[in-house]
Amino acid sequence: MSQPSQQTYQNHKKVDPMYHFALSLIVLIVLIASIVYAIQEAFSYASVLLLGMAIAIVLLTGLLRIYSTKLQDRIIRQEENFRYYRLTGKPIDPSLTMKQIIALRFAADEEFPALCSKTAETGMQPDAIKRAITKWRADLFRV
Repeated sequence: MSQPSQQTYQNHKKVDPMYHFALSLIVLIVLIASIVYAIQEAFSYASVLLLGMAIAIVLLTGLLRIYSTKLQDRIIRQEENFRYYRLTGKPIDPSLTMKQIIALRFAADEEFPALCSKTAETGMQPDAIKRAITKWRADLFRV
């Protein structure tokens, strides 16, 4: 998948086609087919076993996304805390929420400390933070 030449507010959201379309569609088809099979077979042992496996696959697919996103969030928190410390000599304000820090990562070093302070003081929402950024710093690795 090719990357945009320059990341902006308008094109920063990212979709992984293999996960969001292919895997999700296959899992949904398997779940629906196993439900139909269980009903047709009057909930025989094999059909219930297949339905249980389909439900497990649905849960695993969801957990896969949740766990990978949480890991990315933890890494972003550490990276942005270190960046703030490198730029200011102080730790980032602990009142900032994870969603705010994730939005702040797009700000270039020149405006990052001031935008962090403004966010902590005013409680800006993530979308407002992203819109307030004048010099965008691309994050091409998060999915």
